[in-house]
Amino acid sequence: MSIEFWFEFGSTYSYPAATRVSRLLAAAEIPLVWRPFLLGPIFSEQGWNTSPFNIYPAKGRYMWRDMERTCAELGVDFRRPSVFPRNGLLAARIACQFSESPWIAEFVRGVYVANFARDLEISEPEVLAAVLRSLAQEPAPILERAQRPEAKAALRAQCDRAAEYGIFGAPMLRVGTELFWGNDRLEAAVRWHQEHPK
Repeated sequence: MSIEFWFEFGSTYSYPAATRVSRLLAAAEIPLVWRPFLLGPIFSEQGWNTSPFNIYPAKGRYMWRDMERTCAELGVDFRRPSVFPRNGLLAARIACQFSESPWIAEFVRGVYVANFARDLEISEPEVLAAVLRSLAQEPAPILERAQRPEAKAALRAQCDRAAEYGIFGAPMLRVGTELFWGNDRLEAAVRWHQEHPK
């Protein structure tokens, strides 16, 4: 049984989780499935038009400081982005369309680095093209495919599944029908998988 890693490119805590989830699951010999989705529709259902970290200032201040501590502990570069949350729609369409490609893990991490370490606008095709080129991928056909109606429909369907599963934030790991929310719950998801293999 695999573990599904549900993530949003605008999500702060998805960044450190994405830097370590591949290594953690590989060490435990557990297959990893990348599941990009969008938090915007889920937040809208709660009556929010932005991240709760923006709506509740005290929560936001804590989160940014916690991100500094978390990334420093992991040895991961971090710079508070000048725009938050950023629009990860195009990046999510790429990740959804190419979720089984051998370069997908590095693409996901590259987009997070662009957003949360280099403060780049990840909604811009040029930024995503640079990430793809760094992975020895030709950007034009990938970006073109991500704009097709079937790519848009695939991501919409994935977002619908997230809502059906009860996913309300990111990162979320799904082990069977169990959900584990947050970067700090990765190890718990692995333990559950090991203790409940079916």
